[in-house]
Parts: sequence; structure tokens; C-alpha cells
Amino acid sequence: MFFPSQGDIKLMSDTGLEAYRLSISWPRLLPNGRGVVNPKGLKYYNNVIDELIKHGIQPHVTLHHLDIPQVLQDEYGGWLRTKIIDDFQELADVCFKEFGDRVSYWTTMNEPNINSLASFDYGFFPPRRCSHPYGANCSGGNSTIEPYITVHNYILAHSAAAELYRKKYQTIQKGQIGINIYSIWFTPLTNSTEDAMATKRALDFILGWILNPILFGEYLDSMKKNAGSRLPSFTYFESERVKGSDDFIGINYYFALYVADDPVIDKTIPRDSSSDKFAKFTAYKNVPPVSYGLGVVDTMNDVGRTYFLSGFIRSVLDSIRDGVDVRGYFIWTFVDAFELLSGYSTRFGLYHVNFEDSGHERTPKFSAYWYHNFLKNGSSIKIENNSKQWEHAPSE
Repeated sequence: MFFPSQGDIKLMSDTGLEAYRLSISWPRLLPNGRGVVNPKGLKYYNNVIDELIKHGIQPHVTLHHLDIPQVLQDEYGGWLRTKIIDDFQELADVCFKEFGDRVSYWTTMNEPNINSLASFDYGFFPPRRCSHPYGANCSGGNSTIEPYITVHNYILAHSAAAELYRKKYQTIQKGQIGINIYSIWFTPLTNSTEDAMATKRALDFILGWILNPILFGEYLDSMKKNAGSRLPSFTYFESERVKGSDDFIGINYYFALYVADDPVIDKTIPRDSSSDKFAKFTAYKNVPPVSYGLGVVDTMNDVGRTYFLSGFIRSVLDSIRDGVDVRGYFIWTFVDAFELLSGYSTRFGLYHVNFEDSGHERTPKFSAYWYHNFLKNGSSIKIENNSKQWEHAPSE
């Protein structure tokens, strides 16, 4: 989580950013979940948006990024109940009304698919609900059904906010609204038909879980078959409301994995959405397929990360040339920030933050210099790691 200061926004401008993606904290704006708006929260977001625009940076606003007011969690269980759809629509209404004259790009929610798994299956994220054997030290829950219930409510809440924006605000404000999805790309581990089918299932249960309802108004057949009655269904009205409820789709991409078929699933215990895939994963072909994790090394000389960014941006450009309608790309993240799973121990920022100092000094990493030069020079993606690049900050 990162809340930019005036100095951060000046640094963004110096780096060459043309757009910045920020999230609204629901409890900050509506501490009671609904009703009276917190004037301090309203003032904060107005100041951030105004400061971004002052520096020529286009704000892209996400309405929901995991956190909800505690009162809603205590009152009815948050995303486990359909009541949250109306409360989320009220949050959206406040944001469209207060910020829509300056914000043209709205993302309803960030990564509802992985957030649901982390919060209601594995129990990593608040409210830490899960059940054995899929999670540990949880506050209660049922990993076999709650992820499906919460994603269903996420999708319905997204469509409600999109419908509100289109009916009440879009004609006047002329903005766009969409949703952001967590993604992994999957490739079959072998040339076998079984691994190819497992790869298709993995894609269905990660990307298709959100994409298919929003594009076509229904869950995929593979999900209906494997999850059965644990997967909620859309009424005709809900299906029509959900279908086409996007002006754009945001994709958060982290890494790719190989997929192998996993037909041996313990049938003595109920399955969760992960085991419903009947698949197992590995990052390398010569490593046995298992569950996978990703770490980040803290270094100022982050040449490896810079190569990744260079290669990824080049791939995005290739996709555009191949006809894919890509409108923009955001790097995660501008400065080192608090991570939900690892606190301040992992660092993803272009700028290093000294968390031990009260001033939280920002220092550019190698990737910050490279990105500044890339934005300044346009087509240049060449990476040069030499001492001269470290003599001046991007603002100079």
C-alpha cells in the first residue's frame, strides 16, 4: 500500500510519468461503510488528484483494493453477503460524484480473483478465513465454497458500479470504467493431451473466472462441471447486467508457470477452487511440479529487474503491433511500499525508501534511471549499467 505525498508526485513528474494508478481506501472515505463522508479523507484524495493533474499526470483510480470498513465485516461478513453490493455501489457513487470531474479512468476493484483466494481460501489476507487443509490459523470459514461466493459478489458489485456510472455519470464526465484481474500465464509441462487440458483448466480458473462472466454473462463450463453446486449461478437479470460491464480490462501480470495434469486428488475431503483445477505447477521444466512462490531481492543495482521491465515492455509493444488493443502499462511500484504478505521486507519500487529514517528518504535505483531515460528517449530500451548513470537524479 502506498499513499503519495506532494514530494512523491513531484518525483513522478521528474521521472517522466504520464499517468499514475491509485486506490481509494474505503474506510478512509466512508469509515462507517456508508452514509456520512469523512471530510479529511475527501480532502486528501482531492489534494492527490489535483496535485497529479497539476504535474500533468493522469489519475487512474481504483475503487476497491482489498480493505473494507470493519463495521461492514462485523455487521454482515463483508464480501460473503450480497448486501455489500449496495454498499459498494454507494462508495462508487461518492467517488464518481466527488472526483469524476477530474478522473477519466475508473477500475472498480483490484484482483478480485486472487484476493478472494488469499482472504477466503488460504487465509493469508484479512479477514483470514479458511478451513483445513487449505489454510491454517484462520478465524473460521470454508475454503471449499467461500472463494466462489465472494468472487460472485465481487462481480455483481463491479457490474452495479459500472451500471451506475454509465447511467448517471459517463455521458457528462466522458470517462471509462473497467476491472483489474490477477493473471498468470500457463504453458503445458509436456506435449501430452492431459497437460494441455490441465493448462486450459488453470487458465479457466484464474482468468476465465472473472473474464467470462464480464464478457459473456456466465461462468465457464469447466468451472460449472468441477465446482458443481459450490459455484453460484447468475439469474437472467444478473447475467444481462454483468455482461459487457467493462470499457477496459486491466491485467496484473507477475510470472508464468508450467502446468501438469494432477488426476490424483484426495477424494475423502471437499475440494477448494485450487484443487478443482486438477493441476500442479512448476516454474522450471526440470523441477517437480509443486506450489510456487516468488521473492524479491532488495538491491539498488536492480539490473535484473530492469531487464525484466525492458523485455516486458518490448513484448507489450509486439502485442500492439500484432493488433492487441493495449492502451497503457503501469510499473509496480513507484516507491518501496508496504506489502500485504511481507510488510516492508520486500521491495518492488523504482525508488528505494529508507524506512529506518523518519524522513523516509527516496533514492533512485538503477531501474528508476533506466525508466526515466526510456520515457525521455521514447524508442530507446537499451540497458547500460555504468557509473555515469548514477551521477545525477532524474530531476536533474
